[in-house]
Amino acid sequence: MKPIRQGRHVARLAEGPRDLARAQALRWQAFRTARGLAAGPGLDRDGFDDRCRHLLVETEGEVTACLRLMTFAGGPEAARGYSAQFYDLSPLGAIAGPMAEVGRFCLHPSCRDPDLPRLVWAALARLAEAEGIGFLFGCTSLAGADPARHGAALALLGRDHLGPPGLRPPPRAGASVPLPVAPAGARGEAGLPALLRSYLSLGGWVADHAVIDRTLDTLLVFTGLDLASVPPARVRALRRIADETV
Repeated sequence: MKPIRQGRHVARLAEGPRDLARAQALRWQAFRTARGLAAGPGLDRDGFDDRCRHLLVETEGEVTACLRLMTFAGGPEAARGYSAQFYDLSPLGAIAGPMAEVGRFCLHPSCRDPDLPRLVWAALARLAEAEGIGFLFGCTSLAGADPARHGAALALLGRDHLGPPGLRPPPRAGASVPLPVAPAGARGEAGLPALLRSYLSLGGWVADHAVIDRTLDTLLVFTGLDLASVPPARVRALRRIADETV
């Protein structure tokens, strides 16, 4: 993939160990330091990193966003991904054709520029189109492992954003909580992380339960996105951004 520029930001695939370490340093900052789970710099890394491609966004030389991408030839292979530790992904076996797991998607904690997530999605759209990927999935995190902190947001997801019954992954062993259902008229968008809101705005859906991950003090919500369901206007907008190559 050729690097893509939007304003001060450039999105590109990581090249070599140094780029990977820069992504891992941002992940540490976003998932651990910013949440009070660690003090000082470090690297967030695991055994999945070597099996993935890593997408970086640089802003004037600093990594300000990143994610990792693991691709599969079809749904049955999804059991090799990170999300399979927390969710029974056997329903995804019904999906034919290439698919990809998006993981460790994060932005620099101090960055509030709305161009950043748009650029990341444009880069993902370009990769997906080039490789015939039709379905994206992953675990989106809500900071704080106590479900009571996210009651309104989880209820909104349970009411408005559940995925197709035949595709929603059932629970695996481990601590999980069913999504409640919000009453009509209730709103909880303010409690949803920006990255989850962006998934949903593109037509994404969630499973009917959240998984408690005390290691990172977070709730994990399985998120799926059939790329054929992305609104045409959003597709055109992402393509315009993706055409701005460096």
